[in-house]
Amino acid sequence: MADLKYQPVTHDHKAFLEKAKKREEFTKAYESLEEEYALAKEMLAARARVGLSQEAVAEIMGTTKSAISRLEAVGKHAPSLTTLKKYAHAVGCHLEIKFVPEHTQQGS
Repeated sequence: MADLKYQPVTHDHKAFLEKAKKREEFTKAYESLEEEYALAKEMLAARARVGLSQEAVAEIMGTTKSAISRLEAVGKHAPSLTTLKKYAHAVGCHLEIKFVPEHTQQGS
């Protein structure tokens, strides 16, 4: 059986973004994928909270580590709600989806 202990890699995401956002092409691409990056960040944080590796999540979900890697990668594909629910369950969470109004109506 594979070593299923989570071993995080040190990464200063804030410093990475500050440097990368100096490139106009990066900023445009990053902003166009804002929701996808937010989802990936939530997924990685949830997995880290419970201390699971990608291999462990894959085993719980009945899939492969490479499938979990693709699921956690931004811009690779759009996962189904069923897949997101399975991932949430595997990391001890439930999936919550909201529609947030872009503009509030005055006088309401």
